[in-house]
Amino acid sequence: MPSTASSTSATPNPQVKPINKRISGQAFEVILKPPSPVSDVAHGITSPPRKRDVSLEDIQKKLEAAEDRRRVSEAQVLKTLAEKREHERDVLIKAMEENNNFSKMAEEKLILKMEQISENRRAHLAAMMARLHEKRHAAVVRRNKEMREELTA
Repeated sequence: MPSTASSTSATPNPQVKPINKRISGQAFEVILKPPSPVSDVAHGITSPPRKRDVSLEDIQKKLEAAEDRRRVSEAQVLKTLAEKREHERDVLIKAMEENNNFSKMAEEKLILKMEQISENRRAHLAAMMARLHEKRHAAVVRRNKEMREELTA
């Protein structure tokens, strides 16, 4: 049931004040009673909260506390930097060790491969020499056989 000013004389008419209309809907402010000059003045005259008297000792304590916080912060920053440097140093040392190990392993493999190639070459040369010796011996035996056959013939 809509309320009107004539039906209730004790309550004032509510006032609707539209505020920026939006695409999604409307915004408005409902004012139930008009501003009262007495109430505004009463609220505006309230005294601000009292400030504490700040002494030189309080200021010095605050400055010392701030200096302590600054020192702690600097120490923390230096600690983290030192940890980072230590980690970087450890990483570099580990990388150098791995590089050295890799180089040593590669060198050992190369030496073993060279030794194996050398052994294979020696074995091949020895086999060739043995075949050559057999061919020479066979040639000598044939020559001797031919000479005997010529002498016997």
